[in-house]
Amino acid sequence: MQIKETTNEGLKRGYQLTIPASDIEAKIDAEVKKVAPQVRMPGFRPGKVPANLVRKMHGEQLHAQVVNDAIRDSVDSLMRDKQLRPAMQPKIEMAEGYDQGKDAELTVELEVLPEVEAPEVDGLKLEKLVVPVTDAQVDEALQNIASGQKSYKDAAKSKKAADGDQVIIDFVGKLDGKAFEGGSAEDAPLVIGSGQFIPGFEEQLVGVKTGDEKVITVTFPEDYPAEELKGKDATFDITVKQVKVEDETKVDEDFAKNLGLESLDQLKGLLRGQLEQETAGLTRTQMKRALLDQLAAGHDFDVPEGMVNAEFEQIWAQLQQEAAREEDPAAALKEIEAEKDDYRDIAVRRVRLGLLLSEIGQKNGVEVTQQEMSMLIQQAAQQYRAEDRERFIQYVQQEPMAAAQLRAPLYEDKVVDFLFDKAEVTEREVTRDELQAAIEADDSEEAKKPAAKKAPAKKAAAKKAPAKKADAEEKPAAKKAPAKKAPAKKAAPKAAEDEPAAEKKPAAKKAPAKKSAAKKAPAKKAD
Repeated sequence: MQIKETTNEGLKRGYQLTIPASDIEAKIDAEVKKVAPQVRMPGFRPGKVPANLVRKMHGEQLHAQVVNDAIRDSVDSLMRDKQLRPAMQPKIEMAEGYDQGKDAELTVELEVLPEVEAPEVDGLKLEKLVVPVTDAQVDEALQNIASGQKSYKDAAKSKKAADGDQVIIDFVGKLDGKAFEGGSAEDAPLVIGSGQFIPGFEEQLVGVKTGDEKVITVTFPEDYPAEELKGKDATFDITVKQVKVEDETKVDEDFAKNLGLESLDQLKGLLRGQLEQETAGLTRTQMKRALLDQLAAGHDFDVPEGMVNAEFEQIWAQLQQEAAREEDPAAALKEIEAEKDDYRDIAVRRVRLGLLLSEIGQKNGVEVTQQEMSMLIQQAAQQYRAEDRERFIQYVQQEPMAAAQLRAPLYEDKVVDFLFDKAEVTEREVTRDELQAAIEADDSEEAKKPAAKKAPAKKAAAKKAPAKKADAEEKPAAKKAPAKKAPAKKAAPKAAEDEPAAEKKPAAKKAPAKKSAAKKAPAKKAD
C-alpha cells in the first residue's frame, strides 16, 4: 500500500492511499481457495469444482468483499503507522472510475485529537457551599404534603353546599325524559368547583343540603367524547346523600401510616433526606463549575472543528425546541439568532473541557468498569420498547462510538469526583438562596468571558434553559476517541415513531368509555 499525505493543517489530515491491483487479486485468489470446498455444482464432486468456475460464479461478490476488507485494513494500518488519533469518523472515498483489475485509490480525510498536556491535579483549591437542612424546612415539606391530602367530614344537615365543599350524590341523566346509558351513578363524590363534571352541572349544586332532591338541566359540550351526547340538552335527577366540608389534615402518626410508612419520624427522615439530596446537587453544580473554570482558565488549545460542529448542532437544536414552545416563537428564534456566536463559543468550551478531562482521567487511571458499563447499557435499553431493547444492546456492544457516547457522562463524573478528592476543599455554610445566588453569579461572570459566553440570567426562557444545559450545568461534551478507527457508523435502532429514546414515553392508556360510564363519565368534563 502506498501512502501520500495531502493535507497537514492544524488538526486536519488528508491522505491518498493506493492499494495495488495485485494485492487485491491475491486476496481474491485466497478467498476462492477458501470457499471452493463448500461450493456445489452439478457434474462435480463436492470440493472438486475448479477454481476458475468458482471465481466465475462468485467473483463479483468476492471482489466486493475483498475490496471492503482491504479498505478497512488500509485505513487501520494508516492510523497505526502515522499514530493518528481521529477525533471523529474519518471521511473515506474511493476514487472515481475504479474497476476490477485496477489499483484502488482512496482519499482519507480526518481531524485528529490535539496533544493535550494533562495538568497537575495537586494544588487545586475549591470552596464548597454547604446548605444545612433545618427542622423548619422539613415541617414546611410536611405541610405541603398535607395540603395535597385533602379529607372531608360530614357537615350539619342544615349546611348549604358551597364552592370547595364535597357532596355525595346519586344521579340519573335523561335525554327527552329517558335515562341514557352511562348517565347514572350512586354515592358519587363531587367537590363543587373542581371542574370534574361538565360545565353547568356543579354550579347548580351550590346551596343544596343533605337530603335534597333536585333536577338540573345542562348542555353537553360540542366536543364531548360521546357522539350521541354532543351539544344535547339533558336533565339530571339529583339526590344529595351528604354534604361534607374540608377537614383539617393532622400531621401525626396516623397521617404517616396512611402514606404507607411506619411512623411520623420515618416520614420526616425521608423528607430530610430528599431535601439534603436536592441541596447536595446544587452544591455539586457550584463546585463543578468552579473546578471547570479553573481548568478552562489555564488551557487554550485548538479543538477539532467537527467535534465543535456536532456539539453546537446539539445545543442549537435544543435552543430551537425551547423557542418553539414560547408564546412568540418567531421573536424567541430571533433573540437566540442574535447570540449564535456566543453559543458556538459554549460548544468550543465544552469540547475543550471534555478533551482535558479525558486526558486527566487517562493519566490518573480513572476507569469505567465493565459492570458499570453493563448497567449503563441496560438502563439506556429501558428507554426503548421491549421488542427493540435487545437490538439496542447488540448495537451498543458492536459499535465502539455508540458505547463511547454512552460511557462518556459517567466517565466525566468519575474524573470530576477524582479531582474533588484531590482538591483542597474549604466549606462555608450558606442558605439555599445564597447558594442559588452564587450559581447565578457564576452565570453572569461567565457571560462576560469571550471564550464561553452564557445567556444572562434574566434572558427569555427560550434561551435560558438550553444555555443552562449547554454550559451552566457544565457537562463537557468532547470525548477521547479510540485510537483505532471505529467501523462505519450504523443507524441506531429507532424508538417508536422515530422519537429519541430518552424522550419517548408510552402514552397513558385511556379507559374505555363504557368502563367509566357506569358512574359519572357522561357528566365529566371532556379530557
